[in-house]
Amino acid sequence: MRDDRIEAKREADALDEPAREARKLAERLGLEPYPVRYWVVDHDQMNELIAYGGFQRRYPHWRWGMNYERQRKKDRHGLGKAFEIVNNDDPAHAFLQESNAAADQKAVITHVEAHADFFANNEWFGLYADRGEGGPNAAARLERNADRIASIAERADVDRDEVERLIDAVTALEDTIDQHSPVDAARSVEEPGVAADVNDGDDDPLAAIEDRIDGLDLSEEVRRDVFDDEWLEARGEGVEPEDPRPDVLAFLRDHGKRYDPESGKAVDREPWETTVIDAIREEAYYFAGQKQTKVMNEGWATYWESVMMGGEGFAGPNEFLTYADHMSRVLGSPGLNPYKLGFELWTHVERRAARRDVIDRLLRVEGVTPENFHSRIDVDRVAELLEPHPAIAGAGTATLDELADLAAEGNPRVDAEAVDRALSARSGDPNADPDPSDGDAPDVERYPWKLLTREGLAERHYVLSRPEHRGALRNVSREALAERARYLFDVDRYETVEAAIDDVDRAAGWRRMFDVRESHNDVTFIDAFLTDEFVREGNYFTYEYSRAAGEYRVASVDADDIRKKLLLRFTNFGKPTVVVMDGNFRNRGELLLGHRYNGVALDEEQAKATLKRAFELWGRPVNLATIRTEYGDGAVRRAKRRGEEPEGTEVGVRFQYDGGEVTEHDLDDDLEARIAADEVDYDTKPDDWLA
Repeated sequence: MRDDRIEAKREADALDEPAREARKLAERLGLEPYPVRYWVVDHDQMNELIAYGGFQRRYPHWRWGMNYERQRKKDRHGLGKAFEIVNNDDPAHAFLQESNAAADQKAVITHVEAHADFFANNEWFGLYADRGEGGPNAAARLERNADRIASIAERADVDRDEVERLIDAVTALEDTIDQHSPVDAARSVEEPGVAADVNDGDDDPLAAIEDRIDGLDLSEEVRRDVFDDEWLEARGEGVEPEDPRPDVLAFLRDHGKRYDPESGKAVDREPWETTVIDAIREEAYYFAGQKQTKVMNEGWATYWESVMMGGEGFAGPNEFLTYADHMSRVLGSPGLNPYKLGFELWTHVERRAARRDVIDRLLRVEGVTPENFHSRIDVDRVAELLEPHPAIAGAGTATLDELADLAAEGNPRVDAEAVDRALSARSGDPNADPDPSDGDAPDVERYPWKLLTREGLAERHYVLSRPEHRGALRNVSREALAERARYLFDVDRYETVEAAIDDVDRAAGWRRMFDVRESHNDVTFIDAFLTDEFVREGNYFTYEYSRAAGEYRVASVDADDIRKKLLLRFTNFGKPTVVVMDGNFRNRGELLLGHRYNGVALDEEQAKATLKRAFELWGRPVNLATIRTEYGDGAVRRAKRRGEEPEGTEVGVRFQYDGGEVTEHDLDDDLEARIAADEVDYDTKPDDWLA
């Protein structure tokens, strides 16, 4: 009879060495990851973790069961294999599926180490993580939230259905936060106070209004007729932000109420309701970093996984085919694949930086100018000169003597101490392998990277020496060369091409990658590095639905159009941007939300459903201002006959929900102007794309 615990323990023990060596290699490559704790789990446990978003405990809610059933069916029918899941925490926790092959487990471990580096060093993750000495402490925080909400649901004076209904409302709006700010920045109170009531500090807005009325010195009759109790109540409930507020959830938390169907009015929330809102909003900020950097993060992890597994032979000879199949499945997934897009963009960043460094040096060779660059520079010869030193490229037992000679010369690419220990363990036979019984000797047969420093590894994996990039210098235009030459003032010159190449910084590409890793998110990453060259080499294009043809067609191959289309997918998590416009709309205490219209209309059915959820958190009527494009039947028919796209008319509309039915109203011109995008337009379809 199979004992699952014994099998899991055996599997975990077998992964101790790969995990330990992967961490050493990652650090040798320059990564600075959080500590990682690895767990080996079975299929069912992995499905539970995926359902819970990578954590072992979450607050009670029906959607976790729905997520679990979906993942279990995908796993059963082969629609999606889960290799691992890792969470952003210090230490990070990575869960590996015990049924994975050894090569898959190694690939996962190297992938996870790179993820942990990204978590620890990217500023967008830092918006949540930089919360004092405890760091993100995410597992403990989410577990604490689970305990709080579970205890609330179990209270005798609280209806569990009400708790779930409140969670439904908050999670429907969990992406309407200000993901560009720390979690507590948008709150109008100083402390989160997870058990505090929803009061706006010590200031009473109603008392302030009454004081102002007292100052008008009105007669009692006028005061009673004009400023009656109903008017005062509406004024006290409303709040008008000076500027549109992007953190809708924080605004609803701080100023919202609960609708009481018995009285037909908004009443103050119970303290437990504020506790639930605070907990779920905090978790939304935790997951925001992952949503904002999906392409960067997965691409970063895939890049370094490929360096470690393929480039450094972390996958053994008998495991490489399995790993190659693993990587082909990861990069070959259909649709907009963040692994593939991210991997290719990071390689593009690396190649551009390395090429710029080489060009800058070649333009400093005597007699070389942007005009004669391609006639004076033999790019094939340059490619040969950029090849790594043979002893560096083939580092291992066969090159120990050559590496020892380089170490004796003080070459910074070689770990002199490791080479010396490996030589000492060779038992005096220059052709023998190091003695594996020598605990101090590095196992250079399995881990030859231990003989090299980061400089040596950078040369060994130099991007311009890879076969697919050897021709990178051929495609540099004269305009690009002239632009680089403009910045070369009063610099030392090289007498020969050989001297210039000898001075090339083989780590320039990696250094640029690490700089980008610190400060960018997906939007800025794509905006900055999705260049014409990248689009052309990757054969990227946009496609859109043609109302005239009734089918999808290629819309554009232009880099600007493709960039805008991708930015639309990643801006605000790919969701519509909605902000608080007014908390006292029409002087009735109503909430007015504004959709930042960028040429793409809302899904109105989803918008109406979400409006109802917002009503549950505001307690009074809720409005949503947006813009839609309307097409007349005649215009569509004429466009089809002509093979053109119909001209639509943009119309402002306001949806309102007051607890009954969602109603539709015309939108004031000034509100329409406020929500329309001024400069950002993600409508990527060229006017003549069907010509």
